[in-house]
Amino acid sequence: MQYFSAKPSPLLARYVKNYWALENCLPTGKVYHHRIIPTGLPDLSFYLHSRPRITETGKSFETASTLTGQQKAFYNLALTGQTTLFSVTFQPSGLAAFFPLPAKELFSLHVPLQHLLPTDRVRRTEDQLYEASSFEEQVRIVETFLIGLLRENTNDYPGERIAASIEKVNKTTGHIAVDQLAAEACYSRKQFERVFSAKVGISPGQFLRVVRFQHALHLHSVNPSHSLTQLSYLSGYYDQAHMINEFQKFSGLTPSQYFKDCAPISDYFQ
Repeated sequence: MQYFSAKPSPLLARYVKNYWALENCLPTGKVYHHRIIPTGLPDLSFYLHSRPRITETGKSFETASTLTGQQKAFYNLALTGQTTLFSVTFQPSGLAAFFPLPAKELFSLHVPLQHLLPTDRVRRTEDQLYEASSFEEQVRIVETFLIGLLRENTNDYPGERIAASIEKVNKTTGHIAVDQLAAEACYSRKQFERVFSAKVGISPGQFLRVVRFQHALHLHSVNPSHSLTQLSYLSGYYDQAHMINEFQKFSGLTPSQYFKDCAPISDYFQ
């Protein structure tokens, strides 16, 4: 298996967290199962050979290019054959910069890119990625594609007040009340929840929970010797039982099971 990653250009760094690619070829009849957990980061994936199947529904992705909004729970992907994936991981509110629709409409969905953009434009980008001779060339192709969308989109990204709220969430690693975020953004709580959901694609309360969960993963990756009691305290949970409950909701596993069976890496804080 080959894995590649790269940071975006300065022009796109406000909207894109990183690019990554994966190439893997499984023997005939072999299935690889991969658990996807909420990260607080939407993404755009280009599957250039075989497309994965979502285990819970039994359905494969409809097209090669899929836009995935903010997620509320885990799901499992079943991969077979040759997997060639190029993915764009957006910043929490990054989708608002490229697509003129409320991000909340993508909540917990996998939407074919062709439903949002002209089919010929999407297929041209897919073909260019398929024919690219290197990961670096794929990055250039996707950056050109995204810059074009950025220039065409008149959506108000994401609003300075919401951008400041996300920065506050990041600095506090999710340990801040929604009422405080609303007050500092000069919104009522109801207004803040409506605007935040439209721009980020998830309610502020749910987003804070995901960020705290991701922070726990980050802390464990930095110091795996922490006990669960220590980790729950450092992550800001009420107690160990609270952390276990959140892990089960977001990953389907207890912390001990997750750290044993999955790579305890935080996509949000890495």
